Amino acid sequence: MIQSYELHDGFQIPQIGFGTYSLKGNLGARVIESALSHGYRLIDTAFNYENEGIVGQAIKNSSIPRDQITVTSKLPGRHHQYHDALQTVQESISRLGLDYIDIYLIHWPNPKQGKFVEAWQALIDSQQSGLIRSIGVCNFLPEHIDILEKETGILPVINQVELHPNFNQLEQRNYDKSKGIITQSWSPLGRAGDLLTNDVLITLANKYNKSVSQVIIRWHLQLGALPIPKSSKSSRQIENIDVYDFSLSIEEMQAINNISSPSGRLKNQDPSFYEEF
Repeated sequence: MIQSYELHDGFQIPQIGFGTYSLKGNLGARVIESALSHGYRLIDTAFNYENEGIVGQAIKNSSIPRDQITVTSKLPGRHHQYHDALQTVQESISRLGLDYIDIYLIHWPNPKQGKFVEAWQALIDSQQSGLIRSIGVCNFLPEHIDILEKETGILPVINQVELHPNFNQLEQRNYDKSKGIITQSWSPLGRAGDLLTNDVLITLANKYNKSVSQVIIRWHLQLGALPIPKSSKSSRQIENIDVYDFSLSIEEMQAINNISSPSGRLKNQDPSFYEEF
């Protein structure tokens, strides 16, 4: 069983979610249905993934009651203007075929545009009208969140950021925690890459009779983060949530943290200048 976190608005959500980036078509729907059948109850999508429709179809095809599934989607950068954002929320709900979305996030701050406060106000208003249950952000730096708080008085419940052993986001996690914000991890396994052959991680995997991926996901949980791994393989889906029967020591957590480097981002998508379309 996947355990839960409580958001600062009182909403309980699973500690591990299922990522759907690049999953499309009938095959993608079957992958998501498989994840649901294995116990995942938090499904992460986005307007720009162009797969909200198959996420909704997978939910309908499952035998799981709607109120037991947490659905996350995200507002794209090109729709930050207030009225565009309001319409995009409604479009996401329509694509998903649902009556509401559990969690809606601003995908990127797009600081050059400077419209993320408009987008945030649209999410606040959509929440108040019952279209969204909880609201949050992705890839927001502390200065961006400070602006949201100053302008609206309302903080995100979640900040989804790039987070993996190569880039452990220590300062961002500490800031989020100080504000009562759950840090959610995209690309939690570093998109496989060199982490699967890292000596520190391999040693720990052998010690606990676990895979490297399981060790990394356990590390996320002990950081207080919420990873959203993606896998098309049923066996990997099961493996990625089988992480509650062991714990890493303080020294082992530090050894994994020591892997991190300031240049550890996968694609140099720095929120201080990166612009999403």
